[in-house]
Amino acid sequence: MKTLLLNKDEVGMLIDLDAVLEAVESGYKSFNKGKVIQPDFICIESPDTHEGIDFKGGLDMDGGYISIKASSGGYKRNPELGLPTGMNTVLLFDASTSALKCIMDGTWITGCRTAAAGAISVKYLARENAEKLCIIGAGNQARRQLRAIIRVRNFTEILVWNASSEALDDYVREMTAETGLNIRRCGTAEEAVREADVVVTATRGRRGPVVKNQWLKPGTHIVAIGADMPGKQELDVDIFKNAKVVNDSVELCVKYGDTCHAIREGSIKQADIHAEIGEILLGKKAGRENPEEITVFDSVGMAIQDNVTVAMLYKSALKKGLGTFYEFF
Repeated sequence: MKTLLLNKDEVGMLIDLDAVLEAVESGYKSFNKGKVIQPDFICIESPDTHEGIDFKGGLDMDGGYISIKASSGGYKRNPELGLPTGMNTVLLFDASTSALKCIMDGTWITGCRTAAAGAISVKYLARENAEKLCIIGAGNQARRQLRAIIRVRNFTEILVWNASSEALDDYVREMTAETGLNIRRCGTAEEAVREADVVVTATRGRRGPVVKNQWLKPGTHIVAIGADMPGKQELDVDIFKNAKVVNDSVELCVKYGDTCHAIREGSIKQADIHAEIGEILLGKKAGRENPEEITVFDSVGMAIQDNVTVAMLYKSALKKGLGTFYEFF
């Protein structure tokens, strides 16, 4: 039996963001049709550090694959060894035989499927007349969120803030050149959020809330991306009191996401969560119902996003003849 190996460059050659958007949307639907088995993820951290690896795995019965992804982060000394501070690796198995079909670098996958999640929420939950997009953060995910979101909506202005002034300047310069959009550097998070119709938080989530309830205007849609592990937070819990809250997975968000903090501090109960995004895609629950309501999409990341994205890339690699085959036995 042969297993396909795909390195980071080869996966990068296969990435089509529109195809990733389509795959993730189908994965969300499968999840809420009961076609996904997805255990809680495992997080292993070195004591007294932010160094660790989390493992997300699941079965997509619609697609016929089992996947598991290992994502590491926080290894600040790695660059001295010629390594990135975080790495991702994905294994793809045939669900009917357990045969290992593919091993691929997951760097592109994690970033792009997360960007797709944000864009899907904007597509279905933001106001139709939304004009101004706010991005909080200036790292790789902040770039990917912008690339994905402008595929589903048009904006007249992009407002950006980041704690690091140097990183913020780099983001505005680079993304303006790449997209040709009107991207404005904001002096504070409050300045960026107050003017926005859509707010995306794509930070490390280690500084505590960066978006305050009193800054939001009626009709704002929030995409909360960075709070994906215990202890991380990006949103003021008061935001949840009067918002329509949508999760990727309620089970995961009440443990790890910004929703977790809102429940723990009594701003909402789990029963107040409106829907999972897949329920809205399937028409089981309503999306936005009026132009004044504030909507929150809280995403901690799901194995099904990895599964459907990796399966799509694997099939594409076979068609294009990319990668190297290896026989384990």
